[in-house]
Amino acid sequence: ADMLGSKKSKLSANGSDNVETLIGPHVVIQGDLLFSGGLYIEGKVHGKVVAEAGADSLLTLAAGGVIEGEINAPKTVISGRLVGDLRSSERVELTETAHIQGNIHYRLIEITAGAAVSGQLIHEQSSG
Repeated sequence: ADMLGSKKSKLSANGSDNVETLIGPHVVIQGDLLFSGGLYIEGKVHGKVVAEAGADSLLTLAAGGVIEGEINAPKTVISGRLVGDLRSSERVELTETAHIQGNIHYRLIEITAGAAVSGQLIHEQSSG
């Protein structure tokens, strides 16, 4: 069996989580972002990154990416640096290169060894 693929069903491997919007490594965004679908950030965002309500959205912060501001998205994969709070109604995945300064509000979380979090992990019960 494929050692990498079989055991871990990562969010990024899920067919519904296609990247629809790519913010490249040389892009700097000043201001808030509202997105739906798949958003992949390799650059820098100074502002909030918020998924549209009701959308089954996935935010991926790549290893070189930086977000200074809070994140609010159902599904999040963090490999880069986040300065601010993270709110996820479904699932958070922190890879070994993640650096987070802020609190994480989550329902499900997966943290790979090496990830750095300076802040609280706050488990949110499902509302209703």
